Amino acid sequence: MLETGSKAPYFEGKDENGNIIKLTDFKGKKLVLYFYPKDSTPGCTAEACDLRDNYQRFLALGYEVLGVSKDSEASHRRFIEKYQLPFHLISDTDTVILQAYQAWGEKKMYGKVSVGTIRTTYVIDEEGTIIDAIGKVKTKEHTKQILD
Repeated sequence: MLETGSKAPYFEGKDENGNIIKLTDFKGKKLVLYFYPKDSTPGCTAEACDLRDNYQRFLALGYEVLGVSKDSEASHRRFIEKYQLPFHLISDTDTVILQAYQAWGEKKMYGKVSVGTIRTTYVIDEEGTIIDAIGKVKTKEHTKQILD
């Protein structure tokens, strides 16, 4: 994981509508940047819905929320529509952003080693500095982890 206090790596990627979103779009705002493995899977849905259900709290505290996964723009559109997610999702099919944020690599699940997205969240301040890094994400209680 990237360390707190370090500068957030620059990124740009396409959201669910094909619009380019960049780190610099969030200058002057706090950003919850979360990386997740796959749209519409149980854990990822629980995490996204927890963030959705608390989205107004995030906005009231000056945070924006942005998700990133390897899924396609079309998959993100379906995920957003199905669960009425109020925030954008970036499609990182080539894993450039995932790798820059050390959210892509080897992981173990049920004793099996694979390469894929490592569920990770970074909180980035108004100046682009990482102020929190969460590696052991509790999908159903993620807002509490972020705001505590």
